[in-house]
Amino acid sequence: MTILLYLGLGAVAGTIAGLFGLGGGIIIVPVLVFTFSWQGFSPEHLTHLAIATSMATIIITATSSTLTHHKLGAIHWPVVARMSIGIVGGTFIGAMLADSISGENLKRLFALFAYLVALQMFFSLKPKATNPLPKGFALSGIGAVIGAISAIFGIGGGSLSVPYLTSRSVPMRNAVALSAALGLPLAISGTFGYIVSGFHENELPPYSLGYVYLPAWLGIVLTSAVFAKIGARLAHRLPPVLMKRLFSVFLFIVGSKFLFG
Repeated sequence: MTILLYLGLGAVAGTIAGLFGLGGGIIIVPVLVFTFSWQGFSPEHLTHLAIATSMATIIITATSSTLTHHKLGAIHWPVVARMSIGIVGGTFIGAMLADSISGENLKRLFALFAYLVALQMFFSLKPKATNPLPKGFALSGIGAVIGAISAIFGIGGGSLSVPYLTSRSVPMRNAVALSAALGLPLAISGTFGYIVSGFHENELPPYSLGYVYLPAWLGIVLTSAVFAKIGARLAHRLPPVLMKRLFSVFLFIVGSKFLFG
């Protein structure tokens, strides 16, 4: 049953990654927290395990989604290159910082973040388009902030990068594609940070690489890559307003469960 759950979770997360430009972590993390709790993992570490494992799965999801968006000609690679410079450093620092936060407080922080994402998606809140994208180190600095926050919550950065890019007059189609491409360096750096920070922990379950729980990672990536392609194609064909609102309700329930359950 656990293996089937991981496979199904990968399918859902992959579709979300391609459809909304999210890394899939916003759904992977809460489901893994509940699953790891059911499996009897240490309460102090299960949230860190869920976030790190989610970050590791995004490597595969982002790769698949990026290739699809690239074939559709939606990625502006010079922007990806400039932002990635900051993302790599910021994500690694964020992963190391998360190690110093208790599991319970990390769960509360994730709940608050889920609320914010839910509100943004339900009401389709979008910052007004202002000036075009900055150049050089300014873009790298924005990438560092996005990377650090994403690493703490185990997400691919789409819930942060897409609103920022659209506020800078980047069309939504291109913003989603850029977000998917940025998720790859973000996930690689964040995963490395969680592997390093988890090496000193002694109460982790077997088959863990630092904080990354390999059985869950394998089950999720087996299906997420395939469904990320499906989600990316749907993003170019379907108006996702209704799906966004339904997904936002789910996030609100998850956040409430983390805070009060």
